[in-house]
Amino acid sequence: MCSIKKQSLAALQTRQADGTGLRVAIVHAKWNAEIIDALVAGCQQELQRAGVAAEDIVVVPVSGAYELPFAAKRVIHSGSVDAVVCIGCLIKGDTMHFEYICEAVSQGIMQVQLSTDVPVMFGVLTCLNEQQAKDRCGLGDSGHNHGVEWAQTAIEMARLKQCTELPTTATP
Repeated sequence: MCSIKKQSLAALQTRQADGTGLRVAIVHAKWNAEIIDALVAGCQQELQRAGVAAEDIVVVPVSGAYELPFAAKRVIHSGSVDAVVCIGCLIKGDTMHFEYICEAVSQGIMQVQLSTDVPVMFGVLTCLNEQQAKDRCGLGDSGHNHGVEWAQTAIEMARLKQCTELPTTATP
């Protein structure tokens, strides 16, 4: 059973979570650079708006989405981060490659957060075409940028971790 600090949970009831004092890593793929750059910028801006200091945002570029889980795990093990946002963009082509990469990346990111006990956000767009990706990064007509929500969720999950404690197992 976990111990919940009830006074801290009240702060999680709003989407206006406070990021002051948190350290967040953004690990992003380089493929589809225009889309990735917009998502990373939206995420960084929202983290700073929520109180995360610019120097507490670590940005780590990797080749592609397939490398995100490995890089996230290495970032977690190399220092003190309260959360990681993995950002990538996969656009379906004519082969099964899209399906294989989507599955591997989503499973890999989940495995990293469960094995490290550090929140890792799945910020990977899985789109059927480039326009869908542009619509989700603020470059389309909607102007909506999912990087903002990923930043908010990273803060929420980091705070959730802080206000809940897992039981420690006694060693004989």
